Amino acid sequence: MRELFPKQIPSNLSDRSAVHIGPHSIDNNLVVAPMAGVTDRPFRQLCKRLGAGLAVSEMVASNPELRGTEKSQRRTDHAGEVEPIVAQIAGAEATQMADAARYNVERGAQIIDINMGCPAKKVCNVAAGSALLQNEPLVAQILDAVVRAVDVPVTLKIRTGWNRQNRNAVRIARIAEDAGIAALSVHGRTRECGFVGAVEYDTIRAVKQAVAIPVIANGDVDSAEKARDVLARTGADAIMIGRAAQGRPWIFREIRHYLDRGEHLPPPEVEEIRGVILEHLAEHYAFYGEATGVRVARKHLGWYAKSLSGGEALREEINLLESSAAQIAAVNGFFDRLAARADRLEVTPAVTAIAAPWVEEALAA
Repeated sequence: MRELFPKQIPSNLSDRSAVHIGPHSIDNNLVVAPMAGVTDRPFRQLCKRLGAGLAVSEMVASNPELRGTEKSQRRTDHAGEVEPIVAQIAGAEATQMADAARYNVERGAQIIDINMGCPAKKVCNVAAGSALLQNEPLVAQILDAVVRAVDVPVTLKIRTGWNRQNRNAVRIARIAEDAGIAALSVHGRTRECGFVGAVEYDTIRAVKQAVAIPVIANGDVDSAEKARDVLARTGADAIMIGRAAQGRPWIFREIRHYLDRGEHLPPPEVEEIRGVILEHLAEHYAFYGEATGVRVARKHLGWYAKSLSGGEALREEINLLESSAAQIAAVNGFFDRLAARADRLEVTPAVTAIAAPWVEEALAA
């Protein structure tokens, strides 16, 4: 049986640290994946502070009727965000997508990312997301319209195909390059596979070999060693990390350190991570307000607790709390107990989930 990854790992992975997307030079090759209901502005900012070179927004529907909703307004709010600002749009009609691109640039986007990778039924049922991979002429039409509509770089997120019998990522990549797409992210599974099964790193490698634009590999990168191996296996210019950053946004600095120096960082100090979480919560409540902030914070706090030793009790407690003050007090109590045991965190080994609750929460409404 052929090994998934080569025994000899190239020594120059960190040499490929700078990724260029149009006029923007990204200072490292670690990208936060767009996740609806997860990668809001506070989370993107946190990941950038903790080592991510680029972060992509939650997807925004191209339908202009949805722009005035509270959710859509939040998703296009980039106030104070570290540049470059990347806004992802989703839709299935070329003129509407072009208009959405212009609208998001007016709202501060410096890079427009087109979603042709979301596998959620809510998205695919309206022929958007990865459903578009079935219609290559429409893909070309949308890409051409969006690239022509704006003066900022346009990137594209895809999967390897619609299903196992119809893997067309290489053809889509060539269409994208011909249309003027500045960079391409590839999740190494088909739409049919969702988030289940082995990631097709060989397909990502074939895409990289087929085009000259930067290619970003995505799928099941949940450790420093896996990041190194995926970069080596695929030859990709960068890697995109999604679910593994939920509750562990410091994974970006861990990976960055490992790629640069070939050694692991020690586990973070308890007091540092207390501060990280409290800072995240403060920005979160300011962004959403008290009521929505408390409700949405539950999932982030649940992810933090899941990654930490003894976190199950905190998860149960958080789900019963109804105020920001109570959530903050619970976090402080939990970290007081951790600090009494050790100076550094005891982190539960990473396990990439098969599915995630945000998958069906894809379009702004």
